[in-house]
Amino acid sequence: MADQKHSPTILIVSDTMENTDQLRSVLIGRGYLPVWMNSGQAAVLKATREKFDLIILDVEISDKNGIEISRKIQKEVQTPGVPLIFITPVEEEDRLLKMFKPGEFDYVQKPFKYEELIIRIELHMTLRKVQEELKKSRDVAEKAANAKSLFLANMSHEIRTPLNGIVGMVDIMRQTNLDKEQREYLDIIEISGETLLMIINDILDFSKIEAGQISFEKIAFNIRNEIENVRKLLAYKIQQSKLDFSITVSDSVPVLITGDPLRLKQILINLLNNAFKFTEKGFVKLNVSLEGITNNNYKLRFEIEDSGIGISNENQSKLFKSFTQADTSTTRRFGGTGLGLAICKRLTHMMKGEIGVESELGKGSLFWFTSVFEPVVSGKRPENPNAFVISGDGPLRILLAEDNEINAKVSMLCIRKLGHKVMLARNGIEALELFHDNEFDIVLMDVQMPGMDGVEATQEIRRIEKTSGVEKGIPIIAMTANKYSDDIRLFLKSGMNDHLGKPFKPTELDVVIKRNLNVREV
Repeated sequence: MADQKHSPTILIVSDTMENTDQLRSVLIGRGYLPVWMNSGQAAVLKATREKFDLIILDVEISDKNGIEISRKIQKEVQTPGVPLIFITPVEEEDRLLKMFKPGEFDYVQKPFKYEELIIRIELHMTLRKVQEELKKSRDVAEKAANAKSLFLANMSHEIRTPLNGIVGMVDIMRQTNLDKEQREYLDIIEISGETLLMIINDILDFSKIEAGQISFEKIAFNIRNEIENVRKLLAYKIQQSKLDFSITVSDSVPVLITGDPLRLKQILINLLNNAFKFTEKGFVKLNVSLEGITNNNYKLRFEIEDSGIGISNENQSKLFKSFTQADTSTTRRFGGTGLGLAICKRLTHMMKGEIGVESELGKGSLFWFTSVFEPVVSGKRPENPNAFVISGDGPLRILLAEDNEINAKVSMLCIRKLGHKVMLARNGIEALELFHDNEFDIVLMDVQMPGMDGVEATQEIRRIEKTSGVEKGIPIIAMTANKYSDDIRLFLKSGMNDHLGKPFKPTELDVVIKRNLNVREV
């Protein structure tokens, strides 16, 4: 029975059907609103002006071929995907089956009983209602997922912003005259800040993966350069650990590959962080090798070996499950969310690879994973990150766009500690004014700012450069508390050259600046 709150409308196109009044009466009695047309041409016009929930079309309508009419109606109908039921003689059945794909239509053969037609109508109306309900449910789920992503992005920004002040100031304070006791206090602040940051990262990453809102880039990159970038990012941790750290990349590994370097670095950093975390003395090693070539694609194997606490056979099966660590004593002693390895497993599988561990309690661990990368297509070589060349041996002139007072102060201190000059803009509009009136070597652009944000300011700078005939635009670095790869790609697409995640240390800022500038003496 049709829903009484809404009377579904049915367009019936026929000039040969008998007992039409009887059919009309039955349909109205079942809650439908039939609209009868005895001309194919008039039916097409009607379908373009009004919405219908179902169309019944007589193949033998006199003024035009019924199948041709159906094509026109399907093309111009106000309601795409409206169900279509043909009334056809037996001899037309084969032609219908050849001309339409399964699921595109239904039919009843002449002569037919109205009961048969009513059953078909009820079936299609029920299916349509189910489809509409499914669509509504999907739309609600998508809105909820988008709202969740927006909430997580905002939470990421709001939490990382004060963390940037803490982490940055700790690094700056280390360069001042401190006694032993003060340095110990500073160590506690730093460890607490890094632990909080790790927890935030894990929760945000896992939520993004669970929501299915994660994508992978396919770009050409130098695998050895990316591994060196990982080493630079972990330089302070390596220095503090007092462990022997080594990287070995087999000669068989190609120099250039195509894939997602951000995701690869994410997995490597997660596994290396764990290795340093659970190793008090000895070594940590990173080995990269070519496991095989299939269909011209490279399967690379990455091994992270350490001389740490090791893992029992019993606990190894728990490692890659969400919110799980080897045992409760591990959580108490070392902390953590238990999400890091689960994230690595998901990302690895999405990169057509596998992940595993070989370990013995008290004798260290070897974590390994594989990933599949495509070869570099001719003409799609990676851009040289140091292609922007400046002359001179003096300090760099840096434009900093940052609206948060604490972050601005920390960033300016970091820049000056590196020996460079800096001018501050509080928003995108001020950044454009300073860019117009001064000469800079590089721009550090906060993404979220009032009035005009970093993306809009970047696009305007690129427009100005294009209008002025500038061939190689000034490097613009996105400074963002949003660490999602999808968002970073959006920043890069807007015209930014690189990104620096908040919170950051002066050493990380230095790495990003040097990566985007090649200073040349004159």
